[in-house]
Amino acid sequence: MRALDANVLIRFVTNDDANQAAAVERLFAECHRNREHLFISTPVMCELVWVLKNGLRQEKTEIVKVLDRLIEDDLFQIEHQPLVLQALDRYRRGKAGFADYLIGQIGSHAGCRDTVTFDKTLKGSRGFTIL
Repeated sequence: MRALDANVLIRFVTNDDANQAAAVERLFAECHRNREHLFISTPVMCELVWVLKNGLRQEKTEIVKVLDRLIEDDLFQIEHQPLVLQALDRYRRGKAGFADYLIGQIGSHAGCRDTVTFDKTLKGSRGFTIL
């Protein structure tokens, strides 16, 4: 298995640099042939969403499609996949950011009774307490 950085996923998703996108396609094809998984960590998932939203100004619906596509592809192994799926579901329906919901899911999974935050977009969200 090999781990991916967010910049590799950005090239894959946006194809904004032809040379780098081609290198990513070759890597993915090689891993498919060798039945080798590509690991996507939770920080990389958060960085990917941040770049898509803030750097590339993509809408939430497009970001959700990208994440769904990565999660559904057998090539990728997603760190804490059940937590990522729960966070993605909350992000899809909620007002806060994907990383916020993922932080909450990870805290809950660790046995925390809540995640304390100043982020008012999480007001009323199960598992969060606003200071």
